[in-house]
Order: sequence, then C-alpha cells, then structure tokens
Amino acid sequence: MENPDFQRHIRSFVLRQGHLSAAQKRAMDEGMPRWGIDYRPAMLNLTQAFGREAPKILEIGFGMGTATAEIAEHNPDRDYLGIEVHSPGVGNLLKLIDEKGLSNLRLIRHDAVEVIDHMLADGCLDGIHIFFPDPWPKKRHHKRRLIQSPLIAKLATKLRPGGYLHAATDWEEYAVQILDVFGQEPLLGNSVAEGFAPRPDYRPLTKFELRGIRLGHGVWDVIFKRR
Repeated sequence: MENPDFQRHIRSFVLRQGHLSAAQKRAMDEGMPRWGIDYRPAMLNLTQAFGREAPKILEIGFGMGTATAEIAEHNPDRDYLGIEVHSPGVGNLLKLIDEKGLSNLRLIRHDAVEVIDHMLADGCLDGIHIFFPDPWPKKRHHKRRLIQSPLIAKLATKLRPGGYLHAATDWEEYAVQILDVFGQEPLLGNSVAEGFAPRPDYRPLTKFELRGIRLGHGVWDVIFKRR
C-alpha cells in the first residue's frame, strides 16, 4: 500500500533558486514561452504539446541539461519532456535548445511528482529517464531519495506496455536499492536476465562520468520494461 506521506511531506530535492547567468536569464525569458510548459493540475496532451505523433520520453531531474540536449539532438524521431526544479539548469537547457535548434524538447519547471500525478495520463509514455539522481549518501537522508516504491508504482502506470524505465547512478549502494525497488514493482520486468544493464547507446557519457571511470569509479544502469 502506498504511503501517502511519502510524496506529500518528503521532497527528494532542496529547492534553491540558484544564480542565473545573463545568458541563462535571457534563455528563460525568451525560451520558456516557446519550449516551456506551465504546471497546471490538468492532463497534458503530449501530441498537441509537441505538434506531432512520436514516441514520448520523460526525463526527471535533468540537471544542467547537457546530456538531455545531446540525447534529443541524436534522436530527432523521439520527443523529450524534461522536468527540473532548479532555474539555472532550466535556463541552461533552454539556451542549448536554441543553440542546437531542437524542436523535440519541452520543459516543465516544477516538482516532478505533482506533474506525474496531475498532468500525465496513464500509458502516455514510451520511456522514462532518471539519470544520476541525488544519492543523499547519509543514511538519515535516505528517505529523501527520489527512487522509492511509491514513485516507481506511479511511473509504471504512465508507461505503455513495452515502455522502459531507465535509471543510472554512480553510487553502488543506491544502485542496489534501485534494482531492488524496480524489481518489487509487479508492472515492471528487468530488461536483462538479471542485475544491471549495459549502458545503452542513447545515454551519453558525461564529463563527470568519464572522469569517474578514469578514477576507477563505477556507473550502474537499471533498465526495466512495462509488462
């Protein structure tokens, strides 16, 4: 049974407005009316939002958006909806959308859980990305981790049959927890026989990740599919 207090009272992020550079502020002012979607408690018509029929992929917490822009650029046949709460990241991704001339990216600056609950219809997504969520490494903060059973149950219902849920982390202990949480969701099945999946080509290696690999740090991908 879902714990109603999990999403109501516990946030997986600390909302910081952050400092916007002049370019990020300009991108916010000019880009949000073009590529932004305002939060409202009403179901979003994704076909209408992107102006076409195409597979729809949700990304939760895109950070500064560099990898998101690269994924969208290299997969023009797919549409990507990114959710992020921090203004500098939203501004930076809007700047990248403009620079790269991307037409298959839309952004929502709001709490992802509220967007999932109130704006996304069941079965509307072909994929979901959660790349390098905050690991909240201190044990007393683990309750703030984004990937927990109540959220994964919600996300599973938003996927079409055959759609995928993909998380990646460079914290091994969190990776094990993610694998366990995904494995407990009856609507999902592992995309590989067992354990962690190889990194798919669509997820680019970030500079941070490359540096970690050179230092001998691991990165773990967990990819499950909707039954």
